[in-house]
Amino acid sequence: MPDLTDYAKNLLGRALCGRLPAVPSQVFLGLGTGGSDTGGLTGEPIGTGYARQRVTFSGSGAQQNTDAVTFTFAAAPGTLTHCGLFDAASGGNPLTWSALTSSVAVTAAGTVTIGAAGLNISAG
Repeated sequence: MPDLTDYAKNLLGRALCGRLPAVPSQVFLGLGTGGSDTGGLTGEPIGTGYARQRVTFSGSGAQQNTDAVTFTFAAAPGTLTHCGLFDAASGGNPLTWSALTSSVAVTAAGTVTIGAAGLNISAG
């Protein structure tokens, strides 16, 4: 996920200047249909049983998700093309976003799973 949101850039800027930002204690992954630096992930599914999923990371440099992340849908959300991290399960602040390696067409109820180490976060 190479694109930081404006919110995350400001958070990092404060941290680099010795100011103590309120860094998130948990992060949540979402799926959607687009993204922007100002708003992060856009087009999250509505009315499909979808919910953001908590994700944990590990690594000494680049970060990778430690466990698989599974999204469950009670109805078809259509084609999902992007993912993003947030500091809350709903609402909250967008942190980063990226296009998926390949889009996922969900045409019926079911699941979408991103495998362990399938998400990579790096600063450069």
